Amino acid sequence: MNSTSQSVDLEQVRAYISEQLAPLVKDIDCKGLYPREFLHGLGRLNGFAAVAPLEYGGLGASLADQIEVTAAVSETCGSTGFVVWCQAACVWYLTHCPNEAARARYLPAVARGELLAGTGMSNTVKHLSNIEAIRLKARREGDGYRIEGVLPWVSNLAENQLIIVAAALDEGGYLMFAAELDPAQIELRACPTFAGLEGTHTFNVRFRNTRVDADQVLAHPEQFAAHMSRIRPGFCLSQIGIGAGIVRTSVESIKRINRSLEHVNCFLDDQHDELEQTLAELLEQTHTQSRLADEDATDILQVLRLRARIAELSLDATRSEALHTGARGYLMNHGAQRRQREALFVAIVTPALKHLRKDIQALEAAS
Repeated sequence: MNSTSQSVDLEQVRAYISEQLAPLVKDIDCKGLYPREFLHGLGRLNGFAAVAPLEYGGLGASLADQIEVTAAVSETCGSTGFVVWCQAACVWYLTHCPNEAARARYLPAVARGELLAGTGMSNTVKHLSNIEAIRLKARREGDGYRIEGVLPWVSNLAENQLIIVAAALDEGGYLMFAAELDPAQIELRACPTFAGLEGTHTFNVRFRNTRVDADQVLAHPEQFAAHMSRIRPGFCLSQIGIGAGIVRTSVESIKRINRSLEHVNCFLDDQHDELEQTLAELLEQTHTQSRLADEDATDILQVLRLRARIAELSLDATRSEALHTGARGYLMNHGAQRRQREALFVAIVTPALKHLRKDIQALEAAS
């Protein structure tokens, strides 16, 4: 953080969440409401701007600040916390991309939440870990590229919004680029109904001979490996905010329930004080690694272990909350039931828990 940077006003953000997001949660979860206006408003409060440099309309602060915004949103709604992460991840990509033209074209509007953006990097991240084939193909055309292919699930998308993805070149190598969702070149198709997170505007995305100009390219093939190395720690660390918010609310719920049921709930695993202590330690380490990520100096093995731990803790905390709550927690409209589905998503969204364990094992073996 430099001497002229600012911090996000978390008190103001929390008040905005309480006023504008909390009343929407049931419709987000049960009716698939996409909280577009909430997201634009959060952008006006610098809710996505923590890591963006001052000269691009950002705060020039820390990734740790952004994680706390995502956590604050996720305390109320994990689904919306996830789309906040999508937007913030795109800010992270653009902030650290080596191409000034792409940064100038997109970063100010994305950081302010004026242009909403989805990150479609799941397939690429899994491909680079030898889990699946890459789905988008590119060929050179002058100083730009043409893209073909299909991505099955990308969130925080709508017509005329932005998507940031990567593709494999015909002659070898990869590029990372941004594309505006023009229906003449990119088709969005509805996905099957999910168990949760229906309010994330998640679509099947089809690129049809899509033109990508030079000022849309975040990383050309010769820049791609270095750029992925630069953004990978932040990609993982920033997701911890989603799980942290869910865990915090489950802990507070358990505390409330135990005012009348502690005499029997004391026999359950994962008591609130244990969960709270584990989360505090995990977040302290996360904030340390986040500040290192700002300087490109993280320990990637430690980052992956932290990301895996929040997935495990989210599952433990929400399961414990449901058991503490009892039959009421099995009602479809109860927060404990929703948080279990949100926590499961934290454990399966890329990098999923199995993916993380695979990469952790490989790094430990190499060391």
